[in-house]
Amino acid sequence: MGRSKDTKKPKGRMGAYAFFVQARRKTYGDSSVKKLVFADFSKECAALWKNMDVNDKKPYQDNADKDKIRYDKEMANYKPSKGDKKKGKKRKKKDPNAPKRNLSAFFLYSNDERAAVRAQHADWNVGMVAKKLSEQWKVLDPQRKAKYDRGAVKDKERYMKAMEAYKAKLAQKKKESSSSSSSSSSSSSSSSSDSDSD
Repeated sequence: MGRSKDTKKPKGRMGAYAFFVQARRKTYGDSSVKKLVFADFSKECAALWKNMDVNDKKPYQDNADKDKIRYDKEMANYKPSKGDKKKGKKRKKKDPNAPKRNLSAFFLYSNDERAAVRAQHADWNVGMVAKKLSEQWKVLDPQRKAKYDRGAVKDKERYMKAMEAYKAKLAQKKKESSSSSSSSSSSSSSSSSDSDSD
């Protein structure tokens, strides 16, 4: 059974790149020579967008800005219908006292090298930095990689020990709370039986 769609919900806003792709698709569709192959079309659009200067992108950015204003206005007046609550599994809240998860060799490497990559490419976003780190990791000298592998093994051991202690502590708390609640209920039942005997 599909989820019912709220027809009154405002249409999502489009970014500058989406307006650019929309315009390209219209011109792409007009040419009878080219047949639209989505993967090729996407690559072509991405390459063109990347090489465009700010002035060429301006009309698309203007459209995106106008669309954002439209979307914000519509969302301000929008009230979701009662049946439009998002359904699905609720994420379990993470216990702040739980031990920090162990890091993989790649994450240990990333922690060491991230600052250097950021320094070289200050204009890059998080995704670009992560991609560069991944590329570097793939061609990393096996001896250096082994260092991070050993670090990951040590960190996993730390995590397993910490997790054991954490679980033992939880079990102890649970045991204490159940024994205190059972002792309070038994004391209340004994006091009521005393009053009955009078």
